[in-house]
Amino acid sequence: MRRFSSLDLQRNVAQVQEAALREPVTVSYHGRDRLVILSVDEFERLKQRDKMVISMEEMPEEFLRALQEPYYDADQAALDHLMDE
Repeated sequence: MRRFSSLDLQRNVAQVQEAALREPVTVSYHGRDRLVILSVDEFERLKQRDKMVISMEEMPEEFLRALQEPYYDADQAALDHLMDE
């Protein structure tokens, strides 16, 4: 991730914007990272990823039951030895 100072941002807005279109950029203030600038496409992609994550409270009941109940497939028993130490 490229880094720019606040002064760089003030003096070279177009350059920082161009860099942010390629990858997120960090803007620092007095040597400390303060902001991240990213393209709208990257922002939208990250928002979509947030929608893929749900909390346990939001999870459908059948999924919760499936997580709580052990599942054993006899066809996979031949692989059990791979779990031995």
